Amino acid sequence: MRSRFAWFALGAALAALVLWGIYQLPPVKYQLEWRLDAAAGVLRGWMHSDATLPTPAGAELAAVTNIWQTSHVETVEEPVSSPTPAPTPTPLPAEVSLPSPEWEKQDWNNCGPVTLALGLRFYGWSGDQFDISDLLKPDRGDRNVNVEELIYYVRTRAGWLGADYRVGGTLETLKRFLAAGYPVIVEKGYIIESEGPDAGWAGHYLLLTGYDDASQVYIVQDSFKGPDETVPYAILNKGWRAFNHVYIYLYPSQEEAVIEALLGSDVDPDVNRRRTLEATRAAVEGDPEDAFVWFNLGTNLLYFERYGEAAQAYDNALSIGLPWRFTRYQFGPYIAYFNQGRFQDVIDLAEATLKRTNKAEESMLWRGWARYRLGDRAGATEDFRSALEVNPNYFDAQYALDYLGVER
Repeated sequence: MRSRFAWFALGAALAALVLWGIYQLPPVKYQLEWRLDAAAGVLRGWMHSDATLPTPAGAELAAVTNIWQTSHVETVEEPVSSPTPAPTPTPLPAEVSLPSPEWEKQDWNNCGPVTLALGLRFYGWSGDQFDISDLLKPDRGDRNVNVEELIYYVRTRAGWLGADYRVGGTLETLKRFLAAGYPVIVEKGYIIESEGPDAGWAGHYLLLTGYDDASQVYIVQDSFKGPDETVPYAILNKGWRAFNHVYIYLYPSQEEAVIEALLGSDVDPDVNRRRTLEATRAAVEGDPEDAFVWFNLGTNLLYFERYGEAAQAYDNALSIGLPWRFTRYQFGPYIAYFNQGRFQDVIDLAEATLKRTNKAEESMLWRGWARYRLGDRAGATEDFRSALEVNPNYFDAQYALDYLGVER
């Protein structure tokens, strides 16, 4: 009996070893890795089925009138360079269609890198999404690349192009860039239709290459659906508000003056944020039950390091209800709470995120810093190292370990 059990155990071990070896073959791993990751995500969804993120225990909700009293932003008058009246803006054409770059379907969790690849390809770049993701998200299970990372790639790997982003964009802003010949990348929310636990709100990047006023649609290169798709103005604007109406623009470096003219006063990032902060304050006043606009208010206050007010705005957003995926993409609450000494709230929010999005290096990083401030040096070290396992190129996690004086 013992002999039979020993032979069975040996056979099982050998079979597992063979299967592991087969899995390591690049073609096999490429096909199976994302399926196993998806299956694990479904399992985590069944185990942790909350549709929204938790409200922090230390939340201090702010009434609209109260936050108005503390959120005044000084108006900055722009210098007048000449007494000559500014020329009337040239009317935008009713329809624009820029050449479509060669389309590429996104790999698992790769909409950011592939959308940037499409934008770069418009200007003659010859790479693909994996050239970008190999640097920004080497682990295919990493579900997010943020706007700053995409800009970093362009500046360090395609320096003959300029790249930047602004917030508070409008439908007219997008049309203005397109009419001038520059495609624009936006990040927006949409709803995943599914019967499983992965259903609900998620974020997605799109490259805009045209518009049509008659049909009220943008022409978009969608890395999931296909090339030259159309998105109604209203649908794009509704999804866009979840990301503070952020947009990325790319351009040949020698055309910087043209871009500055297109941006107008928004060429100054501080002016852009002041204007956007005022717009989000008005949006909150118009609909104080919209979690997304409260979150945007927090993010724009955070830009000016107004951590207390930002934390209150984030508290409101979370108390109204933010989708469970939200802190997979945006991390402002961690920074605001940390700077307010609300370390347990940072940990609780990070853990709620990591239950469903297990490879979110930003959540690991901020949980690590909160643990460190609470005296848990070992836990902080573990978090910083885990963040580096997901993304070995994550400079913030490298700095954190260096700060602690421990090996990476």
